[in-house]
Amino acid sequence: MKSKLDKKQIAAILKEMAVLLEILGENPFKVRAHENAARVIEGLPNLEELVARDALISVKGIGEAMAKKVKTLMETGELPAHQRLLEKVPPGVLEMIKIPGVGPKKIRTLWQELNIISVDELEEACSKNLLAELKGFGKKTQENILRNIAQYRRFRERHLISDALQAARELVSALSTLSVIERCDIAGSLRRRKETVKDIDLVVSAAPEHRNDIMNFFVSLPEVDSITMKGETKSTVVLTSGISADLRIVSDDQYPFLLHHLTGSKEHNVALRQHALQLGLKISEYGLFKGEEMLPCNDEAELFQKLGMQYIPPELRENMGEIEAALAHRIPKLIELEDLLGIIHVHTNWSDGVNTIEEMARACMERGYQYLAISDHSQAATYANGLNEERIRQQHAEIDDLNTRLTPFRILKSIECDIMADGSLDFPDEILSLFDLVIVSVHSRFNMSEEEATQRIIRAMENPFVTILGHPTGRLLLARDGYPLNQSKVIEAAARLGVAIEINANPHRLDLDWRMCRYAIQKGVKLSINPDAHRIEGLKDVEYGVGIARKGWVEKKDVLNTWSAEEVLNFARNRHS
Repeated sequence: MKSKLDKKQIAAILKEMAVLLEILGENPFKVRAHENAARVIEGLPNLEELVARDALISVKGIGEAMAKKVKTLMETGELPAHQRLLEKVPPGVLEMIKIPGVGPKKIRTLWQELNIISVDELEEACSKNLLAELKGFGKKTQENILRNIAQYRRFRERHLISDALQAARELVSALSTLSVIERCDIAGSLRRRKETVKDIDLVVSAAPEHRNDIMNFFVSLPEVDSITMKGETKSTVVLTSGISADLRIVSDDQYPFLLHHLTGSKEHNVALRQHALQLGLKISEYGLFKGEEMLPCNDEAELFQKLGMQYIPPELRENMGEIEAALAHRIPKLIELEDLLGIIHVHTNWSDGVNTIEEMARACMERGYQYLAISDHSQAATYANGLNEERIRQQHAEIDDLNTRLTPFRILKSIECDIMADGSLDFPDEILSLFDLVIVSVHSRFNMSEEEATQRIIRAMENPFVTILGHPTGRLLLARDGYPLNQSKVIEAAARLGVAIEINANPHRLDLDWRMCRYAIQKGVKLSINPDAHRIEGLKDVEYGVGIARKGWVEKKDVLNTWSAEEVLNFARNRHS
């Protein structure tokens, strides 16, 4: 019997079953039932309790048969129906679903018509021009698939920060139960809050006599799928999630130096070593030395102090001016998660979200926020059940009622309004004037030239009712690059027009990119750290957005939703007053 699954894992299996059913040409109603059930399961805060009471069937979207499947998955970790589907489809076929533009229907055609059952075979077929005349494909689709395969290969060894950070924290939590461990921390690019990472680096300090026991404990954790290498001071494992994790153990006096060294970046470390040499010192993962003498440091702060500089937060260690700033004591006080007073940009079940407005509002209240801006999709987003004028007025009436009942918490009326191909907006000004805030985003026509895409966005921002530009480049990390865009010109236009730019904190986006955040604040553009949440759990994604903001040297004063609700409203009003 396998270990019990959580709701995220259960939902993933149901989604996979929906894909398998569609590939096999099964009843579309059965496919949608599994897709809907997966979406519902992900949004349930009390799945275990519902299953324990056999009450899951009372949840809308979950029938009796589906409730039994979920219970079986939760209790046994596997489902016979899932296994039977997997046996009917060659293993490589499922991998093809990871290629953007290759959905279940296309996979079925490729399998049946050309006997293509792997990404390698798909790539070969494209290179031989076999898809150009295939029904439902064509030359342009073939070119896109070939390009997306190359991108997939480039990205598949990397992992989203959300997946890696969760896995790393679970490892640290487990290791911290060992009393013989003195200090334990996450290092590497994950500590620097890079948007994607290759692996997990962990650093532990402990006495030499305890190292073997610690390593035995580490490689035996339930999260470990396989052991790549096991030693007394270093071990490498592959987790069940597919992420590789390294553990290094040193004595406590070496801990600050190894933590700094493994945190990186390599460029930062090289520059810091050069600075140390100018002071007649030598720094390495083993210590800070003056000649043969090791200069003790209790922590990284003391290490930087002995190098004559201000402490450099891990997020800034990219050799992009942080050493010079630290020497001049000009490292800013970076924004903290606790600085956010409100949540902007969430979706509810009015469009493509899972939860109601009240559920999202109460979840924000429980987390200590003062306000929430509901930003469901506009009417052009038919795929996301976008709102028309009539439904907008109905939603606003519900918000008015909730504001009366939930005071002093405040729900702001917002919309994520589509930017059309010509830069116009999905609603006329008389509809946009109904909202407290207007977020504008591109959701279609990604294949423009850089000049066309840039002018499209600038024209949209020129509308006086626009408050925030949403996910500026449209990128999806590890899936697709953003559309071609002159980000500098967009930022300069936002500064001129008084439009804020979103740092979309969804870990699949993290857009605006951290490299452009610094340019934005230098130009005086306000940023807004938004989760783009489609369910309650998505609210926590603001943490990843804060990490990106910190990498971009962003301070509290630079971020729109560190302000009160009234200050945010004034910012919006100033645009169209």
